[in-house]
Amino acid sequence: MKRWRWGLVPLAVVALAAAGCSSSSSDDGNLNGKTVNVIGTWGGDEQAAFLKMVKPWEQQTGAKVKYTGTRDINTVLTTGVASGVLPDLAGLPGPGQMAEYANAGKLIALDDVLDLQTYTSDTAPALANLGKVENKVFGVFIKAAVKGLIWYNPKLHDYASAPPKAWTDLMSQATANKGAAKAVWCLGVESGASSGWPGTDWIEDLVLRTAGPDVYTSWYEGKTKWSDPAIRNAFQIYVTDVVGKTYGGSATAGATNFGNAGDPLFASPPGCEFLHQASFITGFSQFKSHQAGTDYNFFPFPDIDPRFAGAVEGAGDLFGMFHDTPAARSLMKYLFTAQAQDIWVKAGGALSANKNAKDYPDDISKRSAGILANAKSFVFDASDSMPTAMNDAFWKAMVALTNGSKTVDAALADLDSAQKDAYTS
Repeated sequence: MKRWRWGLVPLAVVALAAAGCSSSSSDDGNLNGKTVNVIGTWGGDEQAAFLKMVKPWEQQTGAKVKYTGTRDINTVLTTGVASGVLPDLAGLPGPGQMAEYANAGKLIALDDVLDLQTYTSDTAPALANLGKVENKVFGVFIKAAVKGLIWYNPKLHDYASAPPKAWTDLMSQATANKGAAKAVWCLGVESGASSGWPGTDWIEDLVLRTAGPDVYTSWYEGKTKWSDPAIRNAFQIYVTDVVGKTYGGSATAGATNFGNAGDPLFASPPGCEFLHQASFITGFSQFKSHQAGTDYNFFPFPDIDPRFAGAVEGAGDLFGMFHDTPAARSLMKYLFTAQAQDIWVKAGGALSANKNAKDYPDDISKRSAGILANAKSFVFDASDSMPTAMNDAFWKAMVALTNGSKTVDAALADLDSAQKDAYTS
C-alpha cells in the first residue's frame, strides 16, 4: 500500500493512546455500544468512502468505528509496536512491514477470525498469499490497485484500438502523436511524509519488465544490490526517458503532488501526453470531474524485454488486527465481504481483492479489476515489501533523483549503503 493519502499524525497518536483502552471482552456477541479504533492512511474522499463502507456494519451491530487518518503510518505503527500502544485494526504499510509486526508478536493471526475457505475462494490468489506469514493469515486486502497503467487523453490521440505493445513503440508513438502537448509525461512525486513513492512505482515497473520477476523479487528481498546493472538500467531509463521528457522539468515533477500530476492531461493544449499511475488515480483531482472513456483512458504498461511479457504489478491496502476483541473480529470479517467492497468500488478509484465485488462504476474500473483478477504473472509493489528503513530510503532517493539533486550513481550508492543495515536490523 503506497502511502499516498492525506491525514494528520498528531490525531493518529491520540487515537493510538485511546486504542489502548478500547479493548473490552464481550463473549455474548452483543456489540452495541462497543468501539473499534481504526488507524488508516485515507483522508478526504477516500476517508469518506471508508466511513460509508462501514456504516452498514455500525447499523447492524450497534458498534462504532473511530477512524483516524495519518500520512505517516510507518512511524505511527513502528512507535506503537515498540510501546505496545496500538489500535484495534490498522492499515498496514505492506507485506514486509506486516511480517515485521507479526514476527514481533503484535499482529493477531486471522485464521480463526475469517472463514478461511470462503476467504481463499473469494480472493485473487496472489493477494491472498501476500497476506500470509508462515502460512498463517495476518493481513486482508480490503482495497487493491493495478500499477503501471498509462493514462492518456483520447481527444489528443486515441490509443484504444492499437495501444503500444513495447516500450520502444510507446516512445516512438509519443513523439509522432504528441501534437500540441508540451511534453511526453506528466509526473509528480510529492506526497507529504511519503514523498517519492510515485517514483518508486516507475522503478518497479522498469525492473520487472527489463530484468523479470526473479530479479525483481531478489532485489526487494535485499539479495541484489541497487548498483547491480539490472537495477541501475531501470534507474537510467527513468532519468532519461521519463524525467528528461516531463512536463515542467525535474523541479516541477519533484514539487507536484501525485494526485494533481495528471491535471495537465486535461488542459488545452495538453501539458503532457501520458501519466503513469495506478488504477486508483481516477479518484483524484481532475479525473473525478472528467468522464472515463471519453476524457481519459489507459493502456497497460508495455513490455520491454519479451521474455517477461504480460507481467503485472499490483498493490493494495492490507488491514490487520492488533487487539483481539469481538467488535474488532466482527469488523474485520465484514470489511472483506462483497457487500462492503461494493460500497467502496462503486465510489470509483478502487478495486477489490474480493472477486465477487461487481459494482464498478465504469468500464475502465472493470478492465482494471479484470487485469488484477486474471494476471498470469503478478508481483506485489516492491517498495511496500521492503523493510521500513529500506522503503524510506527508496522514497528519499526518488525525490532526489527526480528533482535533479542527485545523480543515478549517487542515489544508488546511498541505497546500497542503506541496504546493508535495513535487512539485518
